[in-house]
Amino acid sequence: MTVVTRFAPSPTGLLHLGSAYSALVAWTRACEAGGRFLVRIEDTDIRRCRREYETAILRDLKWLGLDWDGEVRRQSDHFTDYGRELDRLGDRGLVYPCFCSRAEIEREIAASASAPQAALHGPDGPLYPGTCRHLAPAERKRRIAAGREFCMRLDAARAAAAAGPYDFVDEGRGRIEGQPLLMGDFVLARKDTPTSYHLAVTVDDHLQGVTLVTRGEDILPSTHVHVLLQRLLGYATPLYAHHPLITDATGRRLAKRDRDLTVQSLRERGVSPAEVRRRALAAAGRQA
Repeated sequence: MTVVTRFAPSPTGLLHLGSAYSALVAWTRACEAGGRFLVRIEDTDIRRCRREYETAILRDLKWLGLDWDGEVRRQSDHFTDYGRELDRLGDRGLVYPCFCSRAEIEREIAASASAPQAALHGPDGPLYPGTCRHLAPAERKRRIAAGREFCMRLDAARAAAAAGPYDFVDEGRGRIEGQPLLMGDFVLARKDTPTSYHLAVTVDDHLQGVTLVTRGEDILPSTHVHVLLQRLLGYATPLYAHHPLITDATGRRLAKRDRDLTVQSLRERGVSPAEVRRRALAAAGRQA
């Protein structure tokens, strides 16, 4: 089987050393296996993503010598792909409209925190309490007809029952039992963004034939729900390799606000592509 990897940045800032390392890992794995390395622009957050950052990221990848195969896939050009798969889940009764505002969710969570059974927590904090899951179909239709804003959530309990037990393999951690309820009833689409990261990345990896997903270990919790969606949509599950994150001297994870560690900044200071690649590997504790 041909190894197909991908690097999928969001164009909300310049490429920094940590992201360069992530791209380098995926590119290296594809090259070592004689496979294919793809680049995908994850720009579904239309309020924060900017085309100039996309251009800068692609320029930096080329400067680093990380050439890719085929055309760059831009998620904002493929909303119909995600809508089609969302409809498939909806046809099975696995999604529902949620009309709760963030403030309403926070109040509900605060109220449940003082109840006998406290709000459930996930990797990113308290989980959505499922307020709109129990609305009658007629009430959902009434609110939609009245123009109420809503997002679409996965009914995690129903989805877990439909998927059945599952697992996935991470190269460094071995076989991991899937936790379909880890993120609760997470969002699959919003009014202003007709897909979520979780749905879009799952669909894209399938459509692009990705066989090895290399990405930061901070994304490991999300893998549980990505594999859940794969099961529900009938997709094959790729192999995963969640690598350590690059941090600064204080142990803080690098972010796009660290402008002195962007590839553009390093290039402007006269650092060579080979040296940037060496620094990225060294920061991650690997040999150049």
